[in-house]
Amino acid sequence: MRYHRHLLPVLVLVLALALLGISTSGPLARLSDAPPLAIATWRLGFSLIIVAVPLIWTRGWRQWRDLHSKDIAIAITAGAFLAVHFWSWIASIGMTTVAASVLLVNLHPVVMIAGSALWLGEKPTMRQILGTVVGLGGAAVVALGSGTGTGTVEGKGTELLGNALAVLGAITVALYYLSARRLRAKLDVWPYVTLVYGSCFVILLALSAAMGVQLAPQPARELGIFAAIALGPMLLGHTGFNWALKHVSAPTVSLVLLGEPVGAGLIAFALPAIAEVPSMRTVVGGAVILAGIVIATVSRRRS
Repeated sequence: MRYHRHLLPVLVLVLALALLGISTSGPLARLSDAPPLAIATWRLGFSLIIVAVPLIWTRGWRQWRDLHSKDIAIAITAGAFLAVHFWSWIASIGMTTVAASVLLVNLHPVVMIAGSALWLGEKPTMRQILGTVVGLGGAAVVALGSGTGTGTVEGKGTELLGNALAVLGAITVALYYLSARRLRAKLDVWPYVTLVYGSCFVILLALSAAMGVQLAPQPARELGIFAAIALGPMLLGHTGFNWALKHVSAPTVSLVLLGEPVGAGLIAFALPAIAEVPSMRTVVGGAVILAGIVIATVSRRRS
C-alpha cells in the first residue's frame, strides 16, 4: 500500500499514540479499586458516549433499518462474548501481572485461526498452524506462572487463575470477532460498534445487577480512571489504528499492535503505584507468543 511521503511523520505519530492508547488499558485497570464488572461496565458506558458522536454526525444509525432479526441476534451474541472478554481480562489483571495478562489476552489472533478452522470450516495454512502451535507454546510458558514473587501456594493459585482468566479473555474476544463477521460486512464502523457496544453494555448491566455489584456512586478518582480507560484504548487506540489502515497495510498495523504487551509492561513498571517487574518466564514466553502471532497472522498475508 502506497502513501504520500508527507504523510509519513503523521503516520508515525498516529501509530505511536494509538499504541500508547491501547497500552494504558491494563495498567489503568490495575490502578482501579472497583470490581472488574464495574470497571467493564463504566468503560463501555463511556465508550458508547464517545462513539455516539460520529454515529449521529454521519447518520450511521439509518443502516440499522435494514437489519433482520438474525442480525440483531448476532449483535447480542457478539455483545455477550465481548462482555465476558472485558470482565475476565480485567479480573485477571488483579490476580496476575499486567505483562502476563496482556500477553495472554493477545493470543486472540491464533485463537481466531483455530476457531475459523473448527467453526467456519476455513482450512488454515501451514504458516497459520505453525504460528498457532508456537503461540500456544509461549502461552503455556507464561500461564504456568509468571512469577509474581508471592512464593505461597495461595499466591500461586491466584496467579494461575488470573492467567486462566486472561486466556478466557482471548478466547471470548476471538469468538466476538468471529460471530460478528457477517454483521460487520453489513454495517459501517460506527453503527456497528454502537450496536455491539450497546448490547455488551446492557449485558454487563444485567450481570452487575445479578451479582450485586454496585456501579454507582463512584469516587471521582474511579470515574477518572474509567474515563481514561475508555479514552485511551478507544479514542487514541482503536480510532488511530482504524485511520492508519487507510494508509498502510494491515500487516503493518498488526506488527505495531504487537507492541501492546511491551508498552503495558513498561507502563506498569514505570508507575510507582504498580512498579511491576516482569519475570524471566514472562519475558521468554511473551517473546514466543509474539513470534507465533507474527508467523500466524502477518506472514500469512504474503503467502
